[in-house]
Amino acid sequence: MRRHVANQAGEVLVAVTGGIAAYKVCQLVSRMAQADIGVSVMMTRAAREFVGPATFAALSGRPVASESFDPHWPLGPHIELTRGIDLMVVAPASADFLGKAAHGLADDLVSTAYLARTCPILVAPAMNHQMWSQAAVQRNVARLRDDGVLFAEPAEGWQACREQGSGRMAEPDELLTMIQRLLSASR
Repeated sequence: MRRHVANQAGEVLVAVTGGIAAYKVCQLVSRMAQADIGVSVMMTRAAREFVGPATFAALSGRPVASESFDPHWPLGPHIELTRGIDLMVVAPASADFLGKAAHGLADDLVSTAYLARTCPILVAPAMNHQMWSQAAVQRNVARLRDDGVLFAEPAEGWQACREQGSGRMAEPDELLTMIQRLLSASR
């Protein structure tokens, strides 16, 4: 089902988890496509509460995986979409995803893809500042760093909860720069 186009800057799988920052990922996917990066998208059920798969399909030009069992991918989207990719990006990365990844749990599409991938991964956390500062979340982040996971650090600023604090997802332009740098280093 996946198409590879000659002269692409690389193949990236973007995994969208539940959080209001999912709207920013639309801009990221669009900019990646414009930069000649092949981009496929998968989403958790919670992510679909914020942005629909049709939006990402239109921006990426590819079908979007949003269920673990999908006839578009007979071997499973977590297997087929992680084959041949140069980078996986999880944005926004929820506290739920960070906990699952840190403990090797695989009970949804994105967490199974995380375990099935063989490429580097860039994670862009996004959550309420009180959630981000919790010891449990920070332990999960530390464990993931020890496992070699790369992080786009969350920013400080106004949050959807109507408070200021650290936990905002990195901006799309910042993420694109990081993605391009990682893709260049892998070639």
